[in-house]
Amino acid sequence: MRKSLLVASREFRERLRSRNFLFMAIFGPLLVLGLVYLLFTLGGNSKKTWNVLIADPNGILENKIMAKESNDIHYSFANDYVEVEDFASEKQFSQFDALLEVNEKVFSNKIAYLFYKDKPGSQTAALIQYQFERRLEEILVKRFTDLSLEKFRQLKQPINVGLRNAYDPHNQSNDLGAWVGYFFGSVIILFIFLFGMTILRSTSIEKSNRIVEVLLASIQPKQLLFGKILGIGLAALLQFLLWMVIITIGLYAMRETLFPDLLDASNMNIGQLSQDMRNLSLEENYFRDTEYNQFVELIYERIQFGNMLFYFALFFVVAYLFYATFFAALGALTGSESDGQQFVFPLIGMLCFALYAGYFALNYPDHELTAWLSFIPFTSPVVCMVKIAVGYPDGSVYELFVSLVILILSTVVMLSVSARLYKNGILQFGHRLTIRHIFKWLRRA
Repeated sequence: MRKSLLVASREFRERLRSRNFLFMAIFGPLLVLGLVYLLFTLGGNSKKTWNVLIADPNGILENKIMAKESNDIHYSFANDYVEVEDFASEKQFSQFDALLEVNEKVFSNKIAYLFYKDKPGSQTAALIQYQFERRLEEILVKRFTDLSLEKFRQLKQPINVGLRNAYDPHNQSNDLGAWVGYFFGSVIILFIFLFGMTILRSTSIEKSNRIVEVLLASIQPKQLLFGKILGIGLAALLQFLLWMVIITIGLYAMRETLFPDLLDASNMNIGQLSQDMRNLSLEENYFRDTEYNQFVELIYERIQFGNMLFYFALFFVVAYLFYATFFAALGALTGSESDGQQFVFPLIGMLCFALYAGYFALNYPDHELTAWLSFIPFTSPVVCMVKIAVGYPDGSVYELFVSLVILILSTVVMLSVSARLYKNGILQFGHRLTIRHIFKWLRRA
């Protein structure tokens, strides 16, 4: 054991001196924070007020589109044709963000065009379309029916069909929560790939330049294998801890500086909000609700980081040990470094399949196949993280512990198998790796 720790210490120090290690330790979490910032910025309310020019040469809308002025969208009217090229380039239209073109055939062909200078958000575009449609309805009722507008509104009640899981009727968990679990599972696979390839390259290089012959003069192959996996694993764990520290500090800084008001009820004018809600129709309330930044609420309010990080650490350590045995065994079995690169594709395929399994679990968390994928050691780290984020149904939490036990037992078995392959293949040179070699070295004591 002492010799394995010496090897682990050597591998750990070598990883710390690597430029790639420092680059990923700093750039990786900064990239994650950048993506989170984009989600925060693009996923919430746009503070910009849109100025829309309506070109209505036939006066169809009668210079009116809304009963009351909106705080988000301001409409102006041009009772003449406006060329799109002029709108885009001339100074007199510089204060407008979009041009809504209303032609005389709008009642028959139901077509209008919104030309924008900067692309609006999906909710803003949908709200402009809804308000325009609503004004056209008012004109149609006035011209072609004897109904009052109030009576028409009573008859035209929108039907909202909400999707709800029978096991989650209050929609306490949603797709966003599942994506959090998928993110944690993807991080596990990312670290396994990066540091698994490190194990493979380190083993292949030591084997090709014959350094391993010197090492095996004073240490057993099994001790060398365990020390290499342990040392590189500690480097992976350290890098992950650095990620967590930087991301935690970054999220706290965002919460305190960039987005301080989004979750602070004291900064909201409740009276004004209530008045606005009374002035808006059901559909407009829907648009306003969907613009609320769900990502901010998810990150700061709904994720149980303690629970997620605990199980993440468990699956991270065990899954790394499980996959590391494959990379180490492959490095020892190959006759050359190029031969090892050829056989690494099946391992990459397994990691990609694990990511796909997590994506399948994200979309079908209650599917029978998802349950099976959570028990398979190759896919369980990602699938279980998704299911933890979504929440296990009552009475099925035992499945999580069954998945962990299966993964741990599989790791123990694979460590034993990998140690035998490593012992019998590490000193073999100049051969092409075949299935026959693998079974022969497995049988050899």
